[in-house]
Amino acid sequence: MHQLWTQIFEPGFFSSAPVHTAAAVGAAVAVVSAVTGVFTVMRGQSFGGHALGDVSAAGGSGALLIGLTPVVGFVGLGIIGAGVMDMIGVRRVRGRDLATGIVLGAAIGLSALFLYLDTTAGATTGATQQILFGSIFTTAGGTIPAVAIFGAIALACVAVTWRPLLLSTVSTDMAAARGVPVRLVGLLYMLALALSVGLSSVAVGAILSTALLIGPAATALRLTRTVGWAVAAACLIGVGATWLGILLAYDSYYWGSAHLGLPVSFFIVAVVFAAYLLSGLPAARTAAGRRGASTSLAAAPADEQIRA
Repeated sequence: MHQLWTQIFEPGFFSSAPVHTAAAVGAAVAVVSAVTGVFTVMRGQSFGGHALGDVSAAGGSGALLIGLTPVVGFVGLGIIGAGVMDMIGVRRVRGRDLATGIVLGAAIGLSALFLYLDTTAGATTGATQQILFGSIFTTAGGTIPAVAIFGAIALACVAVTWRPLLLSTVSTDMAAARGVPVRLVGLLYMLALALSVGLSSVAVGAILSTALLIGPAATALRLTRTVGWAVAAACLIGVGATWLGILLAYDSYYWGSAHLGLPVSFFIVAVVFAAYLLSGLPAARTAAGRRGASTSLAAAPADEQIRA
């Protein structure tokens, strides 16, 4: 038993301060992303979440350029981007696509500029890796309070608007007919989405932030029948994937003689992707069983089909 334990957890894992910080930040980010992600999947705004990830990349690289912590830029410019998308018109599908495309194009341009300046004009090293693909092991302990505050604001936005947000997610017209302030509810949701994408950029980078936002939520919605259970399941999947990714990334340093640890973001996204694929197995088996039953019934004699 002890030998198995030492094979799973390499020396110093539980006593490592960077691991403690990564686990705390990763868990908070996973919970916020899961709660917001469930509504993002239900509302069909995954592309909007991806666009805000690119906006966060521009914010994080800009923050590094002026000497601030990336989390401030991730969240700050993400909120601005969400506000612009809401002003252009995210309630209608056509307006939503237009807003997403405009914000996405501007964000990619700013990201290219700021990352270029970070790597050429500034003294920041590894800026591209840190912004685009995350570097949770190098996250400073002082980042935890900021993550906690931003995360609490995002969760509060969802909690306060839970019922009207759920109703407007099902039908915007029905919600408006019942007196729900659809525009205000949508704006608060976009604020929560911007915060969650900005925070997930800290854990897995701006490019991969959508995976942590969408993956656990989509998996949970496959496995559950109510929104409440979907949120709970998404939180468990997200935190589990994040912690397992941290463990695998830490252990990967000892896998070869070269001692080249693999990125945490790769393992987190890989675990999320595997969980999503596995969640589809029950439905596939059920569909296969139904097809088999239909085939057997079709092949049976006519009198047996009548009795069936």
